Amino acid sequence: MTDWGTLLSSKKNVSLVEQFAFGDMSGNTFYSAFSNTQHGGTVRTLLRTYGVTYSKRLARKALGRRSVTTG
Repeated sequence: MTDWGTLLSSKKNVSLVEQFAFGDMSGNTFYSAFSNTQHGGTVRTLLRTYGVTYSKRLARKALGRRSVTTG
């Protein structure tokens, strides 16, 4: 299960997740943005478990439920 609370813990991370969720960033770029960071494993697991399309949908849901989305 993805821990969205920690993944969306900073403005930079929220911006990256928004770009991914709304189609401005590919799955590969999203994965690369988080590689070698504290949240890299979470992103990797998310993409491997659900695939890019469903991961984007989950990211949009997470952003909406936390009222942090600007899109």
